[in-house]
This record gives sequence, structure tokens and C-alpha cells, in this order.
Amino acid sequence: MNPMNFMHLKPLIEQFHERHPKFVEFFGYAGQHIEEDSLLEISITDSSGSKIVTNIRITQEDLEFVQHLRQTLE
Repeated sequence: MNPMNFMHLKPLIEQFHERHPKFVEFFGYAGQHIEEDSLLEISITDSSGSKIVTNIRITQEDLEFVQHLRQTLE
């Protein structure tokens, strides 16, 4: 992966946080409560009202991946 991409990612994350502070705070809080075998469900409702939903069962490998990602983005 290109290291320059990581340099560009941080300001984009900060801008996203400015636009959607509650979303980022939710994931900060929820992230402290995710453990192995937790179920993460995401839904999107488009402008016409159509909804799509998916979910994943969290594994130990998922938790390790997120930890590595956090360390990389710090």
C-alpha cells in the first residue's frame, strides 16, 4: 500500500468527524463494547426508502485487524 495514501486519510477522517460527530462518537463508544461473537449489523436506507441490511459475527481476527488499523491511523 502506498504510504502517501495514509497521509491523505487522516485529514479526511477529521473532516468526516466534523460533519458527523455523533456517528464517530457512537463508534468510539460502541467499539469499547464489541467483543468476539458480537453481531455487527449495518443498514442503509436510500432516498427512495429502499433499505439494505447486512451483518457480521465478530471474530478474534476481526478485533485484531481493527486494533492494527487504529494503531496505523494514530
